[in-house]
Amino acid sequence: MENKNYTIKDIARMAGVSAGTVDRVLHNRGDVSASSREKVQKVLDEIDYHPNMFAIGLAAKKRYCILCIIPYYIEHDYWHSVAEGINRASQEMRPFNVSIEFLYYHHADRLSYEKACAKIRREPMDAVLIAPNFREETMALTSYLEEKEIPYAFIDFNIEDTHALCYIGQDSKASGYIAAKILMRKYEEGQELILFLNNKKNNPAEIQMQRRMDGFMSFISQEHNNLVVHDVVLNKEDDAANRRTLEEFFAAHPQAVLGAVFNSRVYQVAGYLQETGHHLAGLVGYDLLQKNVEHLKSGEVNYLIGQRPGLQGYCGIKALCDHMVFKRPVTAVKYMPIDILMKENINFYFEFE
Repeated sequence: MENKNYTIKDIARMAGVSAGTVDRVLHNRGDVSASSREKVQKVLDEIDYHPNMFAIGLAAKKRYCILCIIPYYIEHDYWHSVAEGINRASQEMRPFNVSIEFLYYHHADRLSYEKACAKIRREPMDAVLIAPNFREETMALTSYLEEKEIPYAFIDFNIEDTHALCYIGQDSKASGYIAAKILMRKYEEGQELILFLNNKKNNPAEIQMQRRMDGFMSFISQEHNNLVVHDVVLNKEDDAANRRTLEEFFAAHPQAVLGAVFNSRVYQVAGYLQETGHHLAGLVGYDLLQKNVEHLKSGEVNYLIGQRPGLQGYCGIKALCDHMVFKRPVTAVKYMPIDILMKENINFYFEFE
């Protein structure tokens, strides 16, 4: 159909309904019969109708505030990328009277997370973007939000037993399964596997890590059931203690030459390998932190699994705005791609165009 600007009256005339009916269909409000809705939608499809979002923003009187609860971060780390994605979406949503506020907590610190969740209850907000940490505290928070009819979305990992508007992030178990599959391509008979952990497996703060490990070990049990697997627990901040731990472990287990790290700190193991000249036949880790990428390029790390943290933050804000501002339907689960990066392709990778 000829490209032109159609008014609500034009659409009503073409559909054979009232202008009020067209307005209710366009803004998804009020009662409209199925037959009238079908007539209006047929015309909208024929004219390829797209609402003028900037006009909607300028006309809107209501202001919206989205509160984002994420861990504290430093420059170039995982959560810094998430915050950059959130801020990118914030710039795009500013014409529609949407503001973004941040509320931070220390990852894996239950008290810090509890305080952040408690503070949310005292803050004015219209929607919440949550990077969940501890399950029990998250369930209590979401119960409160549901009681107040405040929409919320999850990023990074999903807690299924809630009524979140959506989840945006990777399928953690699938990414763990893929990590094992690519790592074990390097396996030779007699080699042993190391799982490098920053907390014990059952730590309640490491739900994401646990799900990745479940997927990883699912592949191992299917394809390498008799493989010897070691757990090595490293300290998040004590490099000297980690060096002693790794020296003692490798001295005692010379056949342990395949390694996996299930969080963003594969650089801890890779740094030790670089400093000492020790070599692993294969090492896989997560996230494109600057230090991780440097070790990927220099060869200590063989594979990095990227999960597009910036895009998670960006899509989380856009999904809440679609629901809250534009009254559009939102897909309940939006999985991020499971990106496999090697030194041969890392220079061609980008998250946003």
